[in-house]
Amino acid sequence: MACLETRRKGRWSGFYLPWGRNRAAANENSSIPRKERGEGDLRFLRFQEKGLPSWGIVEEDLVERISWKDREGGLFKRAGEYYPIADLKLLPPCNPSKIIGIGLNYRSHAEELHLPLPEAPILFMKPSTAVIGPREAIVLPPQSRRVDYEAELGVVIGTATHRVAVEEARKHIWGYTCANDVTARDLQPKDGQWTLSKGFDSFAPLGPWIETEVQDPAALQVQGLLNGQVVQQGSIDDLVFSIEELIAYISACMTLLPGDVIFTGTPAGIGPLREGDQFTVRIGEIGELTNRVALLP
Repeated sequence: MACLETRRKGRWSGFYLPWGRNRAAANENSSIPRKERGEGDLRFLRFQEKGLPSWGIVEEDLVERISWKDREGGLFKRAGEYYPIADLKLLPPCNPSKIIGIGLNYRSHAEELHLPLPEAPILFMKPSTAVIGPREAIVLPPQSRRVDYEAELGVVIGTATHRVAVEEARKHIWGYTCANDVTARDLQPKDGQWTLSKGFDSFAPLGPWIETEVQDPAALQVQGLLNGQVVQQGSIDDLVFSIEELIAYISACMTLLPGDVIFTGTPAGIGPLREGDQFTVRIGEIGELTNRVALLP
């Protein structure tokens, strides 16, 4: 993979502090261009470069490579090297230590399953080994005869988060991404913790990037497309428990680390995946995540 150009190398050497507690400090630095001061739409992604993971910022159809000085603090430096995004092998946009999923968090999903709304968030976990990136294959395990798609909004944590109040929760969010809570539906009733049904390798697609600037997350529309046809559609304002309530509830139990992801729930319309299918999670203001479906080699 060749670098397209280095048209701004050197000029863009300032560090950017993209979220929460450091945003004001970034805005005070007049030497940093406007977009770098957190007043624009920043999308962070990871891609493979010479066999190793690299970080970049999406600018239309190009990716500029960056290097981190302090990821949790939000300090990075632009390299001035640009690559066409279509030529890159995209990796999952973060490397979570854990994924926390939320069951029955859409009213429409609870209705389609004829289940009552939960009185408190239903938590489950997916292992980090379940994570795959865009264009990678969801692998159907031989233990299951029905594997379902679940289009979801993923919330990426930006700073270590423990026992935060609902009112403070937004300060701990790095950004948002598309997620697919792939589930072996026929195994789920046999597993009270849901770990088996949701924990197979490749059952947590994430991507394509982390969107840091969403004006109103509650207004986001989540769609799932199976082979190009819309099969799921829902709004974040249909959540039983809001994003902020989820962060407060989860962090009262466990510390969320930078890069951890919360799967916020899926709208109505879940259904099976088959070999050769292609499933896309589409979320307005964020983007699209597409994965193919394959059998275990």
